[in-house]
Amino acid sequence: MTGPAYAVALVTGLGLIQGLIGWIAAVRFAARPTPLPARFPPVTILKPLCGDEPLLEEALSSCCCQTYPAFQIVFGIQDKADPALAIVQRLRARFPGCDIAVVVDDTAHGPNRKVANLINMLPSARHDVLVISDSDLHITPNYLQRLVAALEVPGTGLVTAVYVGLATGGGWAARLGATHISHCFLPGVLLARTMGRQDCLGSTVMLQRQTLDLIGGLPPLLNRLAEDNVLGQRVRRLGLTVGLADVVPVATVPEVSFGSLWQHEMRWARTIRGLVPVSYAVSAVQYPLFWAMMSFVLSAGSVWSVALFACTWMFRAVSARGVDHALRRKLGRPASVAPYWLLPLRDTLSVAETVMSYWSNEVVWRGHKMTAKG
Repeated sequence: MTGPAYAVALVTGLGLIQGLIGWIAAVRFAARPTPLPARFPPVTILKPLCGDEPLLEEALSSCCCQTYPAFQIVFGIQDKADPALAIVQRLRARFPGCDIAVVVDDTAHGPNRKVANLINMLPSARHDVLVISDSDLHITPNYLQRLVAALEVPGTGLVTAVYVGLATGGGWAARLGATHISHCFLPGVLLARTMGRQDCLGSTVMLQRQTLDLIGGLPPLLNRLAEDNVLGQRVRRLGLTVGLADVVPVATVPEVSFGSLWQHEMRWARTIRGLVPVSYAVSAVQYPLFWAMMSFVLSAGSVWSVALFACTWMFRAVSARGVDHALRRKLGRPASVAPYWLLPLRDTLSVAETVMSYWSNEVVWRGHKMTAKG
């Protein structure tokens, strides 16, 4: 099976090239100038919450430590028995000078519970510059400054931000999830940016209230799983751009088992597949260690395939280290070290998720089932 082995080796090479370009994109992103905003309009941060999770209080407290003149935080909870409520109350005691509002409202406006929570929270937002920020984000004190500076760029209607993964504990499942975010997802987003894509990443979204009103507000997002994608598309239809802020938050990866990691990443996989089914299938090329292993199998363990696998593994390790090194100044904390010995499993798992994403449209989010329709 020499022919198929060589063909798969060619796919491996394409994956290595893509990895190199993604690494270069990360270095260039890290080297961008970081201007301060010309003005500092008051900002409201909307933080929808749903349950407790590892490092939640640390993540939320980072939101209270912004070096920004005037900002409000609105925490939204849909169940008065939610343990996140006790954490918010502790934050109020720890940060008495921080403008914090809490909305407890179980009104379910539609199947997307995050959007329903945001709809309940929005009337409590006092300012016209809004930030929708996920609960698991650990942000640096200059987070709002960087977002506002990006929003000031003429023609910008919405600002988003890339992020890296932070594994909680030393478990292999969380480390697999974190390295996927930091060393596959993030370089992939930056590579897509260089090719002209302007994806909206739902972990961070900043926009003017007027812009939100012009696109019909939040209700049109209720029946969509990929509400961030729809939000970005609607802003672009106004003739405005989706900017990328010069800041890199850190997202907690709390998974303690393979099952929980699989369920979480399958939600991402089926969501993306629902949006761009053809290009998502092609994206499997970006996992070269899997293809190098397939080349080894198809060539019956030939010497050249062993060398290819070893070189590919080395490149994946070096490029992951390179991305971490490039972004270290923007993180505000030490980067999670890539689990180099897990990289072959990581690439294999990613390809398996890509294939299985076409098997079903059902996803599970925070214990609730939804359909991946984009």
